[in-house]
Amino acid sequence: MRAEIITIGDELLIGQVVDTNSAWMAQKLNEQGIELYQITSVHDDREHIIAALNEAFNRADIVFTTGGLGPTKDDITKHVLCEYFGAHLIEDQSVRAHIEDLYKDRLDVLNRLTATQWLVPDKAEILENRVGSAPLMIFHKEDKLLACMPGVPYEMKIAMEEQILPYLQSKITNQKSKILHRTMQVTGIAESTLAILLDEFENSMPSGLHLAYLPKDGVIRLRLSSYGELTEKEMARYFADLKALVRDYLIVETDEPLEVIVGRLLTERHQTIATAESCTGGKLASLLNKHPGSSAFYYGSVISYDNSVKEHILGVPVEMIQAHGVVSEEVVRVMAESVRQQLRTDYAIATSGIGGPTGGTAAKPVGTVWMAWATPEGTTAECFHLGKLREQITDRACLKALVGLLKIINQKS
Repeated sequence: MRAEIITIGDELLIGQVVDTNSAWMAQKLNEQGIELYQITSVHDDREHIIAALNEAFNRADIVFTTGGLGPTKDDITKHVLCEYFGAHLIEDQSVRAHIEDLYKDRLDVLNRLTATQWLVPDKAEILENRVGSAPLMIFHKEDKLLACMPGVPYEMKIAMEEQILPYLQSKITNQKSKILHRTMQVTGIAESTLAILLDEFENSMPSGLHLAYLPKDGVIRLRLSSYGELTEKEMARYFADLKALVRDYLIVETDEPLEVIVGRLLTERHQTIATAESCTGGKLASLLNKHPGSSAFYYGSVISYDNSVKEHILGVPVEMIQAHGVVSEEVVRVMAESVRQQLRTDYAIATSGIGGPTGGTAAKPVGTVWMAWATPEGTTAECFHLGKLREQITDRACLKALVGLLKIINQKS
């Protein structure tokens, strides 16, 4: 079973809005055993939408659209679909009742434009949009299907989970294939070197198994994928073989973000962490408290960007800074130990580096980052050279900090 997604809206093509819908939908479809073949973004333009629909139906069994279902003149998707399927707009009493109830406390919203939302194509199956005014529409084209949803992310997600996916499960249960993915994450090895290491393994894989290399900021995700070809037992065997080959570089055996894994391990052990950040400017703290449940393990951070904060809040001696510079092993050790002591946590991470584009020297070029990990058993520190671009440097520094902490935690397991 193959699917395609068409996202509709000029805002997507001028960069005003980032398409997060497609990535989320792709994950959900994969979980359902539906292979996503292509994602297309089109303008709010009749010819562009029709061409995209024709091409998608030529390739896919199910087509999803998001966007263009609002009440304003630039929202033309519903009208184009009427033309495409030879349909006419009719009033739907259940949709009208839903919209009137939705806006019963906002009578100013119930105007002549809102009224167009309860006009629906007479050739579509209508599903309720519980949190919005644009109804969900299902069209059939021979043995293929089109599901139309709003572009507002929270509306689309609720629509998919509460209406569209259950509808598909009831219609195509026997046509789904078993899609299997297993992912591990490695670090400390270049992608090309890793590919050479795994050359023989890749050559020995059956045709229905695929290995993908997904590098980002010094961590490489290795994903094994099978689209209906392998059993779970067979996939587990190949995954174990791959794991044995990369054991010296392996971080974790899942595809979860590293901060999620760190949080789970700390929570399970009833342990806590704090951060003292300079060059990362709070980005590491943001990762650690990004996900629900972080209050169980994350206590707080000192963003010591200016030297005075390092001196007066974290207690870094001014003489140490003068002798070694703020980007040094000596300074990050004091930063980590101080914030750990002040916030009374089990662990602490400190970062200090040169994010650029200026400030580098021959001895400490842009991209130089020192970081330290303070633990109940002592403090370790390491220097990294993380590139030339400011955002790249901070992203890589945060990843290195989490990898380092994972190694420390795992050593205690």
